[in-house]
Amino acid sequence: MNLSDLINSPRSIEFKQPYIIAEAGVNHEGDMNLAKRLIEEAHEGGAHAIKFQSYKASSLASKDSPAYWDTSKEPTESQFKLFQKYDKFWKTEFDELKQYCDQLGIDFLSTPFDVESANFLSEMMDVFKISSSDITNKPFIHHICSFGKPIILSTGASYLDEIQEAVQWIDSENVPVSLLHCILNYPTLDQNANLGMIKDLQVNFPKKVIGYSDHTLPNDMKVLETAVMMGAVIIEKHFTFDKTLPGNDHYHAMDIDDLKIFNKNLKRLFSIYGSQEKYPIQGEAISRKNARRSLVAVKNILKDTTISPDMITWKRPASGISPSEFDRLIGMKALKDILEDDVLQWGDFYD
Repeated sequence: MNLSDLINSPRSIEFKQPYIIAEAGVNHEGDMNLAKRLIEEAHEGGAHAIKFQSYKASSLASKDSPAYWDTSKEPTESQFKLFQKYDKFWKTEFDELKQYCDQLGIDFLSTPFDVESANFLSEMMDVFKISSSDITNKPFIHHICSFGKPIILSTGASYLDEIQEAVQWIDSENVPVSLLHCILNYPTLDQNANLGMIKDLQVNFPKKVIGYSDHTLPNDMKVLETAVMMGAVIIEKHFTFDKTLPGNDHYHAMDIDDLKIFNKNLKRLFSIYGSQEKYPIQGEAISRKNARRSLVAVKNILKDTTISPDMITWKRPASGISPSEFDRLIGMKALKDILEDDVLQWGDFYD
């Protein structure tokens, strides 16, 4: 599944297998071996892409920026201090990770949070991801657009008019954009997922590919499955190798087992969904024959008798004249004697 082609294509009402992005973020914690392990497990679990985050704390957050996550899970109360823990990877490291992704056959993505990272990532990616936190960042969005590559834009914590404005900036540059419904809350309670907002995005952006970026606890992966049923064509979910680890993006992330469960659920879902064209399947042939009805004589009908409505009814099976032809039969004449409860055939009548 090619992500660039997917975003470039006009949105269809067709129910589609989603493009799955395992959001590793900075769950590698600055360790190249762990980063490669995340790539391996995302690939094995069935993700189409793995996505990292590229930033420097000094360009991302001021030193007095407060936390917006669950501090009982991630006790760091300053964004700057938290980001400083995980901003060790830069161009050289992401080059290595990109090559490793290519080797395994999984797409490489990383969300840039500044101009410098956007510049070097443009050499590694065919598609850019813009975080919800940058949806009002007009100069940065225009810079991303300057590369002329499709964009995935998350819409967490946004009003509709803010999304519309950001889309206008991107459209003005003739760059394709896909929108992801997102609740920017860590973790997002299931009852706050508001997957109905996917429908609002579909209504207001009918030509855009709509997806979902998730921050709920993985549990049985039903939130993601439901998002697909709502029409999400791109699914993004935080990914880790160990959900028990402390830190902001481990406890609400899926792991390889969750990813496999999700793909297993999707396989069954699409098996159940089946065809989008209505027709009787092969297994219904016997039902069409035996459960539908035919026109049947209510009483004995003598040869040459003109048929009137009181002479016929309808009963199973459908081996004779269909009740849909009831009006056509009225007024015709019996070609032979017909017994009560006989299933009527066109060969029994003449005009």
